[in-house]
Amino acid sequence: MKRAGILNRHLSGALAELGHGDGVLVCDAGMPIPAGPRVVDLAFRAGVPSFAVVLDGLLAELVVEGATAAKEIHAANPAAAALLEGEFPGLELVAHERLKELSAGARLVVRTGEARPYANVLLRCGVFF
Repeated sequence: MKRAGILNRHLSGALAELGHGDGVLVCDAGMPIPAGPRVVDLAFRAGVPSFAVVLDGLLAELVVEGATAAKEIHAANPAAAALLEGEFPGLELVAHERLKELSAGARLVVRTGEARPYANVLLRCGVFF
């Protein structure tokens, strides 16, 4: 049994399969999930687990070289915008419709229970060396 880190076996296993350049969409409960990527649905109730908690856990285990979010996040969800800009100084912002298009190319989707709008980010995996 794992001692620490992500304990969800489906998510832990999916993370271990990722490689350089793979996309991971971390999304709120309302984001349409495209057909194709592997999905680990962590949503339990509205707000549980939160986008911030899930993102924090993922960032503790992943090497991330870039991130993309919807530009609408600033007006609709300033707290999530501040969180993402704090974690990713080079955060790329695109229209929400474009983010949905890009999400179709993700290797993994992690759905949270987040109930605030536009709490979505597409992470691009890097390498540790």
